[in-house]
Amino acid sequence: MIIPTPDATAPFFDVADPAFSVTSAEVRRAREAGWYARTSYGLAVLRYDQVSRLIRHPALRQGSRLWPAHHGITSGPFADWWASWVLNLEGEAHHRMRRLLSPAFSRRIVETLRPRFGDLAGELADSFAGTGRCEFMADFAEPYAARVIAIMLGIAEEEWPTIAAESATVGLAMGVRIREHLPRIEAALAALYDYADAVIAARQRDPRDDLVTSLVKSQADEDGLTGAGLTGAELRDALVLLIFGGFDTTRNQLGLAMQVFLEHAGQWRLLGERPELGAAAVEEVMRIRPTTTWVTREALADFTFDGLDIRAGTTVHLFCESAGTDTAQAGGKEFDITATGRPPHFGFGGGIHYCLGHYVARTDMATALTVLAGRLGDPRPAGEAAWLPDSGNTGPVRLPISFTADQPTGFTEMNGRGAEGYSGCSCHLCRLLACCRTRRRHLGM
Repeated sequence: MIIPTPDATAPFFDVADPAFSVTSAEVRRAREAGWYARTSYGLAVLRYDQVSRLIRHPALRQGSRLWPAHHGITSGPFADWWASWVLNLEGEAHHRMRRLLSPAFSRRIVETLRPRFGDLAGELADSFAGTGRCEFMADFAEPYAARVIAIMLGIAEEEWPTIAAESATVGLAMGVRIREHLPRIEAALAALYDYADAVIAARQRDPRDDLVTSLVKSQADEDGLTGAGLTGAELRDALVLLIFGGFDTTRNQLGLAMQVFLEHAGQWRLLGERPELGAAAVEEVMRIRPTTTWVTREALADFTFDGLDIRAGTTVHLFCESAGTDTAQAGGKEFDITATGRPPHFGFGGGIHYCLGHYVARTDMATALTVLAGRLGDPRPAGEAAWLPDSGNTGPVRLPISFTADQPTGFTEMNGRGAEGYSGCSCHLCRLLACCRTRRRHLGM
């Protein structure tokens, strides 16, 4: 017979408390003492070894489906939308949705947008680079994330403030105060459905070579009877998830990235000098400071794991940051964008539920960080920051910074000349980067 509860002497975290932090000293102490802790929801797994095995364990299913119910939300528009997520499906229903959605996130589609992402990052940086200071979330992270989504979906970029505001409000559902914010969340959700409906109708009238057209082409008949493609409801649900998820993750993760680099000035300078490290910088940031603070699983049946008896129905939170900074397995706490041989982080989940949009997120974040590191020298805090709770999905709400502007003479003119803009070089780096020293180094000057 399985013992129904873990060791009562194991550490306990009240993760439902907005003041709880996954990066706190109590979590570090608990990780040193053992691989798990008890929580107000179930279990927290703290070490890399156990997280890496449990994230794919056959006795566990994706556990996020229970998040609204944990807070007493079992019906209504938000509960219905949450249940529709591909992330919360299992078995054949999950395989079917991934099969239908995956082509929309292909490398081919994303790579055609990479230059546009770079132009956008440069445009936003231009708007404040000369002042020597900015409120990073409002001036860069939010408009960048929202306009990336607008570019992908063919929504007018001028509407980014509405996309950002509604998506940020829906993002409150990822936090422990979800019940308090539910009326606002559902109102924002309705607005995002309006956007989705408009975009779907536009692509049905005028198909393009883009993500939404790919999804529209996969539709079933109007009554959803063929079983082959997405139904109309599934398409609407998927687009709303894309708008919200693409904005929320990118905005939060860029803010966390800047915070990490504020604490590691040498690494920021290195990224400015070596733009080829942009992709590695994203991975290293997500290892030590992921916006997704935990990945959730639910026990399908009673089972024993590493000496712990776990009862069916137990919610298991796999702590991503704690695992990523576990010195025994994950390469330690040292932040180093040149490090090699790091094991995979868990910021995009793992197993069959690995994030469908990971390549989009990696691409737009690497592009943004590379451009910024070439433009903003020596970034440093310039006022009090404000933060979401450090649990669930986290990130800065406000992050004022100052910096040394590093805009070379003639950069705006170079941007205007396009791909052939600098000494005849048409490579991607020279087209995107605003850092004169980096361009000279790349061209061997």
